[in-house]
Amino acid sequence: MSGNAHLQVQRLAEIEHLKIHGRTTGGLDPVTLFWTGSAIELNVQASGLWIEVESGYDQYESWISILINSVPVSRQMLNAGRYWICVFRGMNPDTVKNIRIVKEVQAMSGDPGCYLQFHAVRTDGAFLPVEAKPYRLEFIGDSITSGEGVIGAREELDWIPAWFSGVHNYTALTAEAVNADYRVISQSGWGVLTSWDNNPNGNIPDIYEQVCGLLTGERNEALGAHKVNDFESWQPDVVVVNLGTNDNGAFHSPEWVDEGTGQRYKQRLKEDGSYHEDDLSAFETAVVKFLGKLRRYNNTAHILWAYGMLGIPLMPAIYRAVDAYIQSTGDKKVSVFQLPDMTDETAGARTHPGLPAHQQTAQELSGYIKGLLSGS
Repeated sequence: MSGNAHLQVQRLAEIEHLKIHGRTTGGLDPVTLFWTGSAIELNVQASGLWIEVESGYDQYESWISILINSVPVSRQMLNAGRYWICVFRGMNPDTVKNIRIVKEVQAMSGDPGCYLQFHAVRTDGAFLPVEAKPYRLEFIGDSITSGEGVIGAREELDWIPAWFSGVHNYTALTAEAVNADYRVISQSGWGVLTSWDNNPNGNIPDIYEQVCGLLTGERNEALGAHKVNDFESWQPDVVVVNLGTNDNGAFHSPEWVDEGTGQRYKQRLKEDGSYHEDDLSAFETAVVKFLGKLRRYNNTAHILWAYGMLGIPLMPAIYRAVDAYIQSTGDKKVSVFQLPDMTDETAGARTHPGLPAHQQTAQELSGYIKGLLSGS
C-alpha cells in the first residue's frame, strides 16, 4: 500500500453506516459472510478505499465481486490468509461512491475449511447512510440459484468455484429489477426431499432454521453457522422457492447407501419410466411441509414456488402439493410460477443455465413479483 499512508483504518464494527446483505450472526468484528450473494455495502466519499479480508479453505476457495455504483468492476479469487485488497484509488474525493463487495460462491457444504470474513477498511474519506430498498426478497434453491455455470465457457465441466456467480444470476438480476434487497439460501445438488444422488440429508428444509446449517466443521460452528437465524430482524415480502430439479434427478440416479447404518435410499421409477406413486407422494409431502415451515418463519410473505430452467417434469406434483397446502391451511398467499427453460443458445458452463438464461428468467420472474407486490 505504498503511497497510502494518509489512509485511516476503521474496523467494520466502528462504521455507523454499514449495510450487511445475507444471513449472518449479527457480528461485526469481523463480519462473516456465508451464502452466495451475501455482501457488505457502503456509501463512501473518498479518493480511495481498501478492505481487510480473511479467507480460508481446504478445497474450494472463495471469490468476490466488487461493484461501484451498481456496476461490477472487479472479480477475484481470494487466497487463504488475512490481507488488504484495494477497492478503488485515485478517484474524485468529493463524489460519493456506492460500494458493494459480494460473495460470489455458495456456502460449501463439502469443505469445512471454507470461510470468508471482513475485518476493517482503510480510507481517506467519510461514510454516509445507505438507502434501504422498498422491498425484500428471499430466494431458496439449488445450483441454479447458486449461479453455477453462469461464468465460464459452455464446454467447461470442472466443478470449481470459478464457474459460480452471485452477481450475474437470476436472484441478483430479479432483485435489481424489483428494486429489492435480497437473500439467497442455496446449495448445488440439494432438493426439497433429497439430493440428486438420493442422499436424504441433502435437503434445504432441514437446515432452513439455522444461519447456515449445511456447513460442517468446528470452525464454521464456532463462527455461528448453526445458530438459529433471527427471522424477526429481516422479513421478506416474497419468498421464491426454486427446488425440485435435483429431486427429479434422484429418480434417475443410483441408490444412496448410508455407510453408518447400511440403509438404502432411492426415488424409484416404474418399468414404464413413470414415477413410483409412493416416492412421488413423498416428494409432494415434503413440499407441503416446507411450505408450512416457510409460513411459520415468514408470517406475511407471499411464497412463490418457481420451477423450471432445466425442465419441468415435477411440475404437476408441485401444483398438487401447493394446492393441497392451500386447501388444508386456507393460506392464499402461495402460488406457482413456471420459469423459462434453458435452450442451446442460453446454456452456460457445466450444462447449467448461462447468463442469457438467467437474464430471461429475471425478466419474467420480476414482472410476476411486481404484480404480487402491487396487489394486481
